[in-house]
This record gives sequence, C-alpha cells and structure tokens, in this order.
Amino acid sequence: MLRKIVTIDEEKCDGCGLCIGACHEAALQLVDGKAKLVADNLCDGLGACLPDCPRGAINIVEREAPAFDEGAVRQHIAGKLPASSSQTPGCPGSMAKEIKKAAGTSRNEPVAAGSQLRQWPCQLQLVPANAAYFNDAHLLVAADCAAYAYANLHAEFMHNKITVIGCPKLDKVNYAAKLTEILQLHNIKSLTIVRMEVPCCGGLENAVKEALVQSGKMIPWRVVIIGTDGTIQEDN
Repeated sequence: MLRKIVTIDEEKCDGCGLCIGACHEAALQLVDGKAKLVADNLCDGLGACLPDCPRGAINIVEREAPAFDEGAVRQHIAGKLPASSSQTPGCPGSMAKEIKKAAGTSRNEPVAAGSQLRQWPCQLQLVPANAAYFNDAHLLVAADCAAYAYANLHAEFMHNKITVIGCPKLDKVNYAAKLTEILQLHNIKSLTIVRMEVPCCGGLENAVKEALVQSGKMIPWRVVIIGTDGTIQEDN
C-alpha cells in the first residue's frame, strides 16, 4: 500500500541515537553507527522522532510499504525489554545503563552522602521507555532544580529509586506521553514526585497524574514540594 513512512539520510545521521529513544514503537535502531528503520510495519509514519534529530536526517516520505501493525509493535517491544539496556539509545553519552550500588547501604550510613543515581541517562526526554532498569522499580520524577535547592535529595529521595528529571518550562517534550509509556511497559512499584514550589513546576506533577490516568494503573504516589529556600514545603 502507498502510505507515509520515515526515511533516514545516512549522510546526515551522526549516530547520536536520540531518535531511538523518541520512537514509541521502537522501530529504529543503530546499525553500524547509523539509525535504521527496523521494519516498515513498525513505523506509524507520524514522525514523533523528527524533532529529536539534531541533524535533520529524518523525513517523512510517501512510498509503498506494509500497513502499520500495532500487534507487531507490541511483540517487538516485549521482545526488546530484556536487552534494552544495551540497545537503546546508541550515543555513548545517552546509552542506557544500570549503575550498581554497594549492597546494604542505607540513608543513615555515611556512604549515603555519595551519589544515589542508579541508571543513565536520567533526563526524562532521553531515557528509553523500554529500559530494563524500570522493571519493578520505585520511580522518582524530580524537577531539575530540586537537586540544587534541596541538599539531601540523593540520600532522602533518590536512594533505591530510579530517577528521572526534567523541567516542564524549558523542555519542549510531552512528559505525560513518555511517563505513560513507562508505566504501561513496566511494573512500577511506587511514584515519588519532587518538584519546586514555583507554579511552572506544577507541569511535572500534572504530567505524572495524567500518565497514571492514561496507564490505567493504581500505583502509590507521593508529591513533595521544595521551597526556593531549600526546605520542604509540602509532603503529600
């Protein structure tokens, strides 16, 4: 059938891998340092990956291709989950990986003063939704500024959690869509939102609420609001 589908200019593609994390159908992967379409029936042709390509290497064309197959997408994504930490994204700076921490550490021990980040990347717009480290995780969704405003963020909130961060005022992305996908693909055990008291930061909280509704899952969640003076204003 004749339909719209993505095409990638290999001469422009630098292999950064950002498009891979942006593709909700996991239809793109890096092959020999270049982004490739895995299969035509996995691409819906809507072009969600286009804005994430810094080189303008991705375009939508109209050509003969098999129909988009949602069932094949679900099977494809399910098959990728166990290996996602090594497959997406492909850029060395945004390669998904789990960070092992010493067993037995607690927030009351001196070692808690060190970093409690358990995975990379941590930017919400960069994390691949199908990354294996989300499986059975306690998820922390934190505002960028929170780590600078609240001195004990690592020990008190990041400990034993997978952390994703973002700024709804500066990041031109749909947080709710990304979070919905994460919740649908994984068994998230709990959600903690750490946001600043400023009004624009409410967008982060709203995105999580929307994702919970869209995912149809009942997950324990908590909202902590940090004041610009570095104190906890609310903990609900």
